[in-house]
Amino acid sequence: MKVILAKKSGFCPGVKKAVDTAKRICGEGVYILGEIIHNESVVKEIENSGTKTINSIDEVSEGTVIIRSHGVGKKIFDELNEKNVKVINCTCPFVVKIHKIVEKYHSLGYQIVIAGEKKHPEVVGINGWCEDSAIIVDEDYAEIDWEKFEKVCFVSQTTYSTAKFKKILDFFEKKSFKTLEVFNTICYTTIERQKEADFLSRNCDAMVVVGGANSSNTKKLINICQANCDNVFFVTNPLEIKYKNFIKFKKVGIVAGASTPNEQSMEVFLNMEEVTEVKSQNAMEEAMTAMDDEHLKFKRGQILVATISSATDDGLALYVNNTKKEILLPKEEIDCENYDKAAFAAKVGEEIEVVIVGLNPVALSQKAIRLRKEEEEFINRLKEGEIFTVVCDGTNKGGLTAKIGSYDVFVPSSQIRIGFVKDLEKYKGKQLRLKAEKIENTGRRRQIVGSQRVILEAEKAEKDAARAAKEEAFFNTINEGDVVTGKVVSFAAFGAFVDVNGFDCLAHISDLSWTNAATPADVLEIGKEYEFKVLKCDRETKKVSLGYKQLQPKPWQLAGDKYAIGDTVKGKVVRIVDFGAFVEVEKGIDGLVHVSQISHEWLENPTSALKVGDEVEAKILDINVEKERMTLSIKALTPAPEGASKPRRDKKTDGEVTEGEEEKVRKPRKEKAVEDDEPREWTEGGVGGVSLGDLLNNN
Repeated sequence: MKVILAKKSGFCPGVKKAVDTAKRICGEGVYILGEIIHNESVVKEIENSGTKTINSIDEVSEGTVIIRSHGVGKKIFDELNEKNVKVINCTCPFVVKIHKIVEKYHSLGYQIVIAGEKKHPEVVGINGWCEDSAIIVDEDYAEIDWEKFEKVCFVSQTTYSTAKFKKILDFFEKKSFKTLEVFNTICYTTIERQKEADFLSRNCDAMVVVGGANSSNTKKLINICQANCDNVFFVTNPLEIKYKNFIKFKKVGIVAGASTPNEQSMEVFLNMEEVTEVKSQNAMEEAMTAMDDEHLKFKRGQILVATISSATDDGLALYVNNTKKEILLPKEEIDCENYDKAAFAAKVGEEIEVVIVGLNPVALSQKAIRLRKEEEEFINRLKEGEIFTVVCDGTNKGGLTAKIGSYDVFVPSSQIRIGFVKDLEKYKGKQLRLKAEKIENTGRRRQIVGSQRVILEAEKAEKDAARAAKEEAFFNTINEGDVVTGKVVSFAAFGAFVDVNGFDCLAHISDLSWTNAATPADVLEIGKEYEFKVLKCDRETKKVSLGYKQLQPKPWQLAGDKYAIGDTVKGKVVRIVDFGAFVEVEKGIDGLVHVSQISHEWLENPTSALKVGDEVEAKILDINVEKERMTLSIKALTPAPEGASKPRRDKKTDGEVTEGEEEKVRKPRKEKAVEDDEPREWTEGGVGGVSLGDLLNNN
């Protein structure tokens, strides 16, 4: 008999830290919230030192409380901090990471989903970091109405089954979540233990699983071993084993849960070795070969043709052709939806194909043949270039690793995406889309080397080609001067971006309004369609400039219908010059109030009566739409003071007029009588001041 002890037996780092801390800090006044680990012998050892295990923080008011590796919810920490106690947090680092993920995504409005056992203390603790609002799934997730959730964050218990996790994830990926964030938080030591248990149970005649009766990770190991091996023995203490009963087995594997001390699994191993004959492995294999010639006919994975001899409650009894053996095909391994004994009894004498899935004793499966054929078809599709998806479950120095069916998947770091990937760890638990670059199936080695980069590069090339074709078609149908309909998609300080037939064009802010809009939002609304004029179309730079104001009437074009000589208007003084003030009657239309039309009194400068920003009323004296001119008078709306005379001034070197010398300096011109509301000519230096246009023409 050969005995093989799993390399990953014994405490995991998180459990070891918690146990070592509890042994170091022990005695009266020290409390552990819940069993430190799921192992009776370790718990008793610590309690014998005086440390007390409590189930609720209500049982303690002072002293020291140790938080075990499973962790607790945020509320527990808050309540402990309010008490007069010292808290020593021994929560496993992997569990702490889950707490942070759950707390973060819960605060962002995600529905938290935890894959695990609802009553397991680790799961209860994780749920406590999202206010106990998580949905905990294990087997019953298909019955939940998932459609009502837009955002979902999916995590798992650290000791959860990797196979179950993948199954649930496959289910979730078919749902129409707006956002699905997946974090594979199964502890790497759990994954390694499960892989090792799977390997040993497939290659050993018997398996011994050592661990605590309440240990979740130990139960997972038992399930894995039972799926591959018919002889699985679970023990919580090495003393429970009857070692002599194992002599009949050729190869025995030993695995232990993360809560099992190294010394316990080693004790099982050493006791098993004592009842083993001292023979080399080669000698044992030679002896077994000589004793069982018929065994040579069977190999794991071999397909056999068998005849149905009878149908029983447990399955079908099969005669394996060309042998004298009758072997049971369990009903669970028959390729049918529901096993109907009566229906199969009618098929006695028919031949079926089965595959050997286990040896010593020989185990058969019909269902595995279908799965094998499906996998072969899948591999053939991959060879033809079909894209497939996997969830990354690990990393190595060269890239990412995953599993699909019976194949290992490897993605080199250079093939993850376009560009360099520095941190491989962030891809763990993430889904990848891959194309098979290389497929190996050489006996024991089954590996697919995949690339996501080739998919991304192909998609980018396709998008670039489609965009180029779209741009070509666009520029073939658009010309300067065209009037087009476009949808406003966004604003910038310098203008508005407009979608015209799927192409982004720019309407500069200066081309939006004749009245110089401050922002694009003053003229346009995002999401609305407008007509624009194509001002410039540059095929080489792929830029198109649009104008909106060019299709709108100028303010002066409408002024003839809105204003007439003699109308009274209100406006704001926007600019003052030596000869008068400009008043904004409306956006885009300014009128000139000559200095002579501001007041009945003579003014040296318009600023003595007006300032920029003043609101004034004025009468329209003249309007010329074609020349875009309007002459206004403020004084025409105010009565002239009694006894007011026409002011005069003399030109002196200093610009002042001396009283009594007016007649000598300048003889006033004879003026024809005019109405008070008509403009009078104000002459200085020989320049008339009736209108701004006349002044500009003279200059």
